[in-house]
Amino acid sequence: MNPLLEKFDTPFGTIPFDKLKNEHFMPALDEAIKIAKEKIEAVKANTEEPTFENVILEMENSDLLLDSVTLAFFNLTSAETNDEMTEISKEFSPKLTAFGNDISLDEKLFEKVKAVYDKRETLGLNQEQATLLDKVYKSFSRNGALLSEDKKEKLREIDKELSTLGVQFSDNVLKETNEFVMFVENESDLEGLPEGVREAAAMEAKERGEEGKWAFTLQYPSYVPFIMYSSKRELREKMARAFGSKAFKGNERDNRDIVKRIASLRYERANLLGYNTHADFVLEERMAQKPENVFNLLNELKDKALDAGKEHMEDVKAYAKKIDGIEELKSWDYAFYFEKMKKEKFNIDDEMLKPYFKLENVIDGVFTVAKKLFGLTFEQRNDIPKYHEDVLTYEVKDKDGKHISVFYADFFPRAGKRGGAWMTLFREQRVDNGEDMRPHVSIVCNFTKPTETKPSLLTFNEVTTLFHEFGHALHGMLSKCTYKSIAGTNVFWDFVELPSQVLENWAYEKECLDLFAKHYETGELIPTDLVQKLKDSSNYGEGRATLRQLGLGLLDLAWHAGNPSDVSDVDQFEKEATKEVALLSPVDGTNTSCSFGHIFAGGYSAGYYSYKWAEVLDADAFEYFKTNGIFNEEIAAKFHDNVLSRGGSEHPMELYKKFRGQEPSTDALLRRAGLL
Repeated sequence: MNPLLEKFDTPFGTIPFDKLKNEHFMPALDEAIKIAKEKIEAVKANTEEPTFENVILEMENSDLLLDSVTLAFFNLTSAETNDEMTEISKEFSPKLTAFGNDISLDEKLFEKVKAVYDKRETLGLNQEQATLLDKVYKSFSRNGALLSEDKKEKLREIDKELSTLGVQFSDNVLKETNEFVMFVENESDLEGLPEGVREAAAMEAKERGEEGKWAFTLQYPSYVPFIMYSSKRELREKMARAFGSKAFKGNERDNRDIVKRIASLRYERANLLGYNTHADFVLEERMAQKPENVFNLLNELKDKALDAGKEHMEDVKAYAKKIDGIEELKSWDYAFYFEKMKKEKFNIDDEMLKPYFKLENVIDGVFTVAKKLFGLTFEQRNDIPKYHEDVLTYEVKDKDGKHISVFYADFFPRAGKRGGAWMTLFREQRVDNGEDMRPHVSIVCNFTKPTETKPSLLTFNEVTTLFHEFGHALHGMLSKCTYKSIAGTNVFWDFVELPSQVLENWAYEKECLDLFAKHYETGELIPTDLVQKLKDSSNYGEGRATLRQLGLGLLDLAWHAGNPSDVSDVDQFEKEATKEVALLSPVDGTNTSCSFGHIFAGGYSAGYYSYKWAEVLDADAFEYFKTNGIFNEEIAAKFHDNVLSRGGSEHPMELYKKFRGQEPSTDALLRRAGLL
């Protein structure tokens, strides 16, 4: 019996992870594809006049089982994978891609879709129906339906190879991350490291069979505090070089050829479909619309941030030289001396803040914010199956006690989980025969683990990360759409970061912090002066932070807004793309592109600018809240009704204007960053 192919006899129809084994995935995929194909064939064989109901709606509901299988599989390959799953991916992904191409390149099916699309003005469709029809039509036209047979075959080959390369890229980065560990044997080499960091490193070493030593890894909760606090410059360098050289060592896991091949195939694919570049193809379906608009935004922000960033970096260089005689500031020095400067200037650092950010309290905090803004409550459930013992499961209810969503939360790093933080779903919201099928939403993070003597105490960056991912989760949970394809976070990628980024703003407000920021030992609320220092210091170094984000956006566009086929040296290409915003000399042997999963294995290709684009929106939106009260119920209701619940049912700028009453400008962002 294959649990993926049976009716889920679980609370809320959640995935039965307790019964799921690796051997279930390929048979489930084959069966789900078979069922989806049969339903598509029925659409094609229908001799009645093509309508929205018998073509578009039938197609929308043809892959419900396939969605369930693929969401389970791909979420596990990110959060709880193993070598066997990696091998399965190499067959699973190309097979799924081939099925997608079979649909989008099917001439007879496209004829049916086009027949409905051509008479759309006479069908009396509502907004959601019109949006879905447009999305389905474009999914064909943008994926080769209008191509000749030989070009369709070429597209199939490209897509199959791209799906395989993406899996290989991720696997190389994950294995490189997991392989590195730096053991420290002498306690004197821990100089500068906070007690909690030392304790976590001792626990890591013990788990690795090296009790009495301290182990540091490339996982963020280990790497970031080491680089920030270690007084041992040579060890900081060792860690930074290991981090920066992931999949860039000239060994069998080197991603250079994969990066070049992915970029070239995307360019070739875009040309095949009639677009100048991959960026032109991607941005047609974004708020930005075309590469020139993205470059305009990035250059406008660069012009505002460059002088401030350069001045800040000179200050850090002078400080490092004054206190330690550092003649040339390196990348592994910046965080260390910046943190020291910030503490000296504002008398604040992460170690002063962490006691107020016990993970359980921060979780309660975001739940309370959701209750105050949107009337939600979160009830922990122990009867919902989960894929790892660390995962927490909740039922989400609205103010009337009605079921809204299932919520999974997975907070700590482990070998089978990729780095970073993300939100995902195991089931999309949709209406099925009049029944509102509520979503199953998950957030996955890599936070500081508890130790033998301390609970999980978060850095402030981890606090804002939790608020960020929870903002995405709210977008998924509160969806109130009819069709899964446009529900929840199925929106333009430069709009999807608005709900996540806007929620981060609450973490800086005393009114919000007082809900949860209590000292884990004394219960004392975070002091007002500490919150003020936090706010005062939040913009410190913002010029440099902005330039770093712009650098990643420019690197993304360099790979995707031109012809990458002539790139011979990945590293030289990267340096050239980012030289205008680079404030420190690049380090030989390190490279960003080779581990830049967002653009080479995630969905952010030609879209990394989205974070900055959405920052313009989120600063403007939060200014609206703050002017009227951060827990203003009327504005929260407008945000819920016009943004969070509407998914991609309408163009995002129209949704934003309905919420805000006007289009955003960059002024609020520049004011917040202290650059205006």
